[in-house]
Amino acid sequence: MARPALRKPERSAATVLTMRRVYVLPSRAGVAYTALLVLMLIGAINYTLGLGFALTFFAGSCAVVDMVLTVRNLAGLRLATGRAQPVYAGEEAQFELHLHNDGKADRCALRVGFHPPGTPWRTQPPHVVDVTAGASTAVVLSVPAVRRGWLAAPPVRLTTRFPLGLFGAWSNWQPDLRVLVYPFPERDAPPLPSRGDASAEGHGAVGLDNFAGIRSYQPGDPMRHLAWRQIARLHPQDGGQLVTKHFDGGAVAELLLDFAELPPRLDLEARLARMTRWVLEAEARALPYAFRLGHHHYPAALGDAHRAACLRALALYGDEVS
Repeated sequence: MARPALRKPERSAATVLTMRRVYVLPSRAGVAYTALLVLMLIGAINYTLGLGFALTFFAGSCAVVDMVLTVRNLAGLRLATGRAQPVYAGEEAQFELHLHNDGKADRCALRVGFHPPGTPWRTQPPHVVDVTAGASTAVVLSVPAVRRGWLAAPPVRLTTRFPLGLFGAWSNWQPDLRVLVYPFPERDAPPLPSRGDASAEGHGAVGLDNFAGIRSYQPGDPMRHLAWRQIARLHPQDGGQLVTKHFDGGAVAELLLDFAELPPRLDLEARLARMTRWVLEAEARALPYAFRLGHHHYPAALGDAHRAACLRALALYGDEVS
């Protein structure tokens, strides 16, 4: 007879742990406790001890109550996904999960962690949290981001042995949450590519603005324009103050980051890493840059939205799934 195929858990952004979704089994301590109860029962039967029967059945009833409380400590919890910020390959991807307790009893000693079989992070210790009645708790679980692209959250397992530890209850949940993993920036990338010389409109080579002199610091001046050598020579008791470098013209480069112009000797991941480094460097230097990668053509711009769009295109290149 063929074994029934295991159903793949459905992804959901929120779920409630009903009684049917909570499983319970005796722990090692529970098995030892059961063996002790059997020995006590055999002794009471052998010696016809009424007090022995009473003690045995009282201890057994305590174990049953502990099993019920263990299941109730987990059942009824409402789980929801939180935020998942993009990371770079090689970093830790963090998934935020929310545990809501809508009941009137506190939920104590809940262990929350990822539980995908046969993966490196299975051995990571789970988070132990308490959720008070009518409140919620946020848990952040980490997973190594090995490669670029979308990284889906592994299945989550919630376990508890509260209150006596004789039984262990658990439930699984597959959160509908994923993290976008950007390519890791190249460490020793060449300088930013630039085109043409300075024009009448003020365009020129990267970083060749006309230095005009030193002036007093004004709110809003970039920190990278501070004239540290002159500041170090000024003593505050002599009326010294912060000064910044002043530039005329504001000439900037016609900066185009084109994936097709990279050396073909580099492999795909090396080229994506170089493009990532150039995007971050252009943003750090406040240089407007255009971006070309496959069918993605972005005009020269700056800002978080432009950077995020470029990094997203790099992360999903060759495997673009919305």
